[in-house]
Amino acid sequence: MKKRDRMERDRAAGKAELLCEALPWINKMSGKTFVIKYGGSAMEDPELCRQVVADIEMLKLMGVRIVLVHGGGKAINAMLKRLDVPVKFKDGLRVTDDETMEAVQEVLVGHVNQQLVWALNEYGHNAVGISGADGKTLKAEPVNPDLGRVGRIREVDTNLINTILDDGYIPVVATVGCGPDGFYNINADVAADKIAEAMGADKLIYLTDVDGLFRDFSDENSLVAQLTRTETHELLESGTLDGGMIPKIRSVAEALDAGVSEVVILNGTYPHSLLLEIFTDAGCGTMFTQD
Repeated sequence: MKKRDRMERDRAAGKAELLCEALPWINKMSGKTFVIKYGGSAMEDPELCRQVVADIEMLKLMGVRIVLVHGGGKAINAMLKRLDVPVKFKDGLRVTDDETMEAVQEVLVGHVNQQLVWALNEYGHNAVGISGADGKTLKAEPVNPDLGRVGRIREVDTNLINTILDDGYIPVVATVGCGPDGFYNINADVAADKIAEAMGADKLIYLTDVDGLFRDFSDENSLVAQLTRTETHELLESGTLDGGMIPKIRSVAEALDAGVSEVVILNGTYPHSLLLEIFTDAGCGTMFTQD
């Protein structure tokens, strides 16, 4: 019995040490505004989703103002497959004709958004779901005729988001934008970046299913811990990026250029990566900072 008690006491002491380590970070982060982009496998797996939601709730309880922006690429692909609609990408962006746009709206606004709102509200009455079309939050225009209804954000109206935050809720934003001729599919990485810029966010976090940025994706030891704004631009110009990482790193660079203090790419499939990054000295993932 005494041995078991000592083991339990030691484990409790370890937890207490972690809380003490987190104290200065909690003090520093309280009242800050974080924009979190949520996507990838961390959103598809129910258990991983519960962990991420728990981390977000913990941040909220610690006084962080959180805007949750989500994509839903895998769910959209599954819907298009059921509808027998071809899936096409160009330069990392989904080619979106009118039929695809209807599927995007149905999946992002009608399903993924509401699932996240439900998950967050299991911890209390904490979340409100909106799309970028609500309150004309994301005003968009076409990027390129070859991409169909893929939108470029020309303006972010933060009034609705700030109202939700001021009322004590977490806004959960589906990345469907609005234009004079209807709805547009907005890349979620880009949307999170533009929302962070417009709100003057203190931190922009991309939760994805990779550990961060690798100089060589086939080499797990090549993870980049930190890059400055200048180094990020140099990486973009190097031509070594491909696929979905191109718009992500471009969004990182634009956020830094617009004055966002820090941008982080984290692996949302790693247990409690959000809390590890924000409230421990070691952190995890790849951090992008001002020069």
